[in-house]
Amino acid sequence: MAVHLSGLWLPNTTITRNDLHRRSRQSPGAHSAVPFPSQNTIQVVGGKSPSWYKIADSSSIYEDTRVESDWIDLQNDLYHWTKTLRPVQWYPGHIAKTEKELKEQLKLMDVVIEVRDARIPMSTSHPQMDSWLGNRKRILVLNREDMISTSDRNAWATYYAKQGTKVIFSNGQLGMGTMKLSRLAKVLAVDVNIKRRAKGLLPRAVRAGIVGYPNVGKSSLINRLLKRRMCPAAPRPGVTRELKWIRFGKDLELLDSPGIIPMRINDQSAAIKLAICDDIGERSYDVVDVAAILVQMLSRLPSIGTEALYNRYKIDADVNCGKIFIQKLALQLFNGDGHQAAFRLLTDFRKGKFGWVALERPPS
Repeated sequence: MAVHLSGLWLPNTTITRNDLHRRSRQSPGAHSAVPFPSQNTIQVVGGKSPSWYKIADSSSIYEDTRVESDWIDLQNDLYHWTKTLRPVQWYPGHIAKTEKELKEQLKLMDVVIEVRDARIPMSTSHPQMDSWLGNRKRILVLNREDMISTSDRNAWATYYAKQGTKVIFSNGQLGMGTMKLSRLAKVLAVDVNIKRRAKGLLPRAVRAGIVGYPNVGKSSLINRLLKRRMCPAAPRPGVTRELKWIRFGKDLELLDSPGIIPMRINDQSAAIKLAICDDIGERSYDVVDVAAILVQMLSRLPSIGTEALYNRYKIDADVNCGKIFIQKLALQLFNGDGHQAAFRLLTDFRKGKFGWVALERPPS
């Protein structure tokens, strides 16, 4: 089970001989587990492509190489951190029922809208989604763009631009990107009614299904599209528990579906990131273990680092042992209750108290 936490942005730093030696270490399989998006995915971009992508000189190439090298080190570290932890697994009964029903409903869909968490787009990609959808038209949405930095967003936009594909960035809470999404769904399915007219049939509304992992913002997107609360939505996994078709004007029907997740998560580095971002049920993981890994990850990110942790809690962080930090935080604020301390730290990250940052960058 390789760990992949793809390329976060790092500022210019001085590279020493020891740094270069350290960055040359790689654990076997650390990169092979990174999933790549399907080539038949149809996507659309939100915003402009970053201007620096158009200019490639020796300094920018060197910077890209250095960033990739740093991420190889972090990936190796994460691989070893997760090996000793209790496996994170979560598959409540309603998901198995939903998966069976969703496969039947896919036959009725003209377009499938797959929603992922912009903080962890790779980890919120279902490994069986491509086989379920086949050649059906698909729109990829990276929701919660407000929870990542501009640098993170540019990196993903560049990644898809290099592949010749594009992606919609959205904010389901504020409605950003939702109207663009509805227009695209109608455009992609325009041939449906052309074929119907050719057969002498009356036109009908485009049917678009919204699918994705739990708590990635599917229902919030629908509510923003409709400009009213038609689907139950809350910031925790498992709120939507049944399939529901909803009419959007005369031209579009949307299917809201519960979050679907693999029966068994083989990539435990992805599972830890799901836990950190609250995209999996809390009962599936040890909150202290997850918070400890988060401390070690944040400590290694120059955009956050140990300074941000100290400024927030007035506690020095050990970059190699997050549990010590959790224990200190528990003694300082919660009378030694490590569970409460771990939950506070995870909540602070989810609320952006350390700044907005993605936990994944595109694979090289």
